Amino acid sequence: MSDRRRPAGGRPEPAPGPGTPARRHPRPSREQLAAAADRLLPDVIAPGLDVLFVGINPGLWSAATGWHFARPGNRFWPALHRGGFTPRQLHPSEQDTLPALGLGITNMVARASARADELTAEELVDGARALTAKVERYRPRWVAVVGVTAYRIGFVRPKAGFGPQPEPLGPARLWVLPNPSGLNAHFTPETLGAAFGELRAAVAGG
Repeated sequence: MSDRRRPAGGRPEPAPGPGTPARRHPRPSREQLAAAADRLLPDVIAPGLDVLFVGINPGLWSAATGWHFARPGNRFWPALHRGGFTPRQLHPSEQDTLPALGLGITNMVARASARADELTAEELVDGARALTAKVERYRPRWVAVVGVTAYRIGFVRPKAGFGPQPEPLGPARLWVLPNPSGLNAHFTPETLGAAFGELRAAVAGG
C-alpha cells in the first residue's frame, strides 16, 4: 500500500527523492496549520471493530494532514505498537490499514483546535452523546477513550480513573487510556505502551 496521501484540502505529496526516507512527509506550513482550525477530520471506522480509539479532538497538525494523532511528538502510534496492537510502528499516513487489524479512530469532539483545553465542557458533553450514538451504530467490542479528563467531563464521571470502566458504552466495553500527547509528562513512552498493552490483553482475553 502506497504511503502517498492527499492531505485534507491539499495537493498530493511528492514522491520521495534520492536519499529521502520513504516515511518522511512535509511539515504543514504555519498558514496551513492556521487554516486547519475548526476543520473536521473523518473517522477511521468500520462495523464490528475490536477497539475503537477515541481521541479528545483533532489537533491542527492532524486537521492539516488528514491523519489522526499526526503531530510529531504524539505517542499514540508508538504506544499502539508497544502495546501489541500493530506488528510494527505505523506512520499516521497508514491509518486506513487499521480496520483490517480490527482497530479504528474517532474523536470526542470533531472540530480541530490548537489545544484540547480550548474545548468547552458543553462540547465534551455533546461529544459524548454523539460518540454513544456512533458506538450504537458501529458496535465495536471495546471503546478506548484516550484522555481521562475528557472522559470525566464528557460522561460526567468526575472520579473515573484509567483502565476498564464499570459501565459499558452502549454495546461496547469501555476503557480509559492516558492521553498520548507529548505534553502529557506524567507518562513515558514505556508506561504508555504498558497501558495500551493492558487493554490489548483484555481484548485478547475476550
